[in-house]
Amino acid sequence: MDLPFQPPQIYTVSALTAEIKSLLEEKFDFVWVEGEISNFAHPASGHYYMTLKDENARIRAVMFKMQAYYLKFIPEDGMKVIVRGRIGLYEPRGEYQIILDYLEPLGMGALSAAFEQVKKKLFLEGVFDEEKKRPIPFLPKRIAVITSPTGAAVRDFLRISYRRMPCLDITIVPAMVQGDEAAADIVEALDIVNRELAVDVIVLTRGGGSLEDLWPFNQEEVAYAIRRSKIPVVSAVGHEVDLTISDLAADLRAPTPSGAAELVVKEKETLEKNIKGLSFRLETSINSIIERIKDKAKNLSSRIRDPRRNLADIWLRLDDVYNRLLKVEKVCINDNLKYLKAVNETLVLNNPSHTITMLSQKLAFHNRSLTRSLKGLLDKKGGSLRSIKDRLDSLNPLSILQRGYSITRKLPEMNIVKDSVQVKTGDEVSILLARGSIKGLVKKTVNSKE
Repeated sequence: MDLPFQPPQIYTVSALTAEIKSLLEEKFDFVWVEGEISNFAHPASGHYYMTLKDENARIRAVMFKMQAYYLKFIPEDGMKVIVRGRIGLYEPRGEYQIILDYLEPLGMGALSAAFEQVKKKLFLEGVFDEEKKRPIPFLPKRIAVITSPTGAAVRDFLRISYRRMPCLDITIVPAMVQGDEAAADIVEALDIVNRELAVDVIVLTRGGGSLEDLWPFNQEEVAYAIRRSKIPVVSAVGHEVDLTISDLAADLRAPTPSGAAELVVKEKETLEKNIKGLSFRLETSINSIIERIKDKAKNLSSRIRDPRRNLADIWLRLDDVYNRLLKVEKVCINDNLKYLKAVNETLVLNNPSHTITMLSQKLAFHNRSLTRSLKGLLDKKGGSLRSIKDRLDSLNPLSILQRGYSITRKLPEMNIVKDSVQVKTGDEVSILLARGSIKGLVKKTVNSKE
């Protein structure tokens, strides 16, 4: 017996997508995934979009703004991470993705990753540059200490500072040094000191603790406030092995609060001892210099002669030089007079007026000769020109016409007629006379042989 035919179930795209979404969300509630971040994007919305991949596959992931706010670092391409989230399917595109609620770097904590990111960013901006750091005053009189007023750090700093220099003026500026609001409180304390207190140096300090406890001192806004300060800043955060962003940004890093006191406050007894030593050395040096000057003055005084003797010698030498100068002057004057006389005679003999007279006479002679030559040449050329003119006149056909001859041309060609055979009865001709011309018709031609 044949079963009745049942048509296949046909899904719409939306229905099929919704059913796949339901299956995925029921099967995978929350999952942990290890992978490498690529195509990371952080748009203005504040959400984090990325792709998680390994050697063989990849999957889209998103962390919304509310969850991303609690991250201590910003994800980067190439960062290996462990994430937790739930599988979701975005129906308009039919794409599945992981909606993240937790993310941490693989192999290192989130705070360590955030510390390295902030350190790299501030380094590239030049916040840690040594040339920007200010020197710490040698003997500060007024010190501002930004710290928790109840912590052990402030007690250690005050105890060592007053032991080393009892007359110091130290102002404690209370600030939170732990917790989410501590960074803003530290920044405000730095600004208040710069704005309202006339101090020589600022000490930013707290005792040791975990990375989480010291995290306010790793905030970039604290580093910017330190560099913005017009007063030199000493950072003494945690133990000697601890390193914070404030240590790198400060003008001087102290390993501990006690170390900050030792670096900033000079020990009074040591200074007094140094001053006494310097005073003794200075007194000894001055006495030694005075003794050397006395010996030198005594030596010079023994070498000094009566200045009147030197003046007498100088006067005698001056008279001798004066007499020699008079003799040399006379000789020079005589020599110059002889030289001037010889030059004058030479000038008289070579007076240019004589040369000019001779040249003028020579020029007049050449002028007369040139005039005669030109006149003769012109007369000769004139005779030749008249002879050529007479010959041209004799050859000029118009001259022949003056003797009664005429020239006959055949019209319209204007060919000269030399023989009667060139024209025939009825041809038009033009006859050129000495004065004017005649046009006419040929009535008869006569051959010269007839």
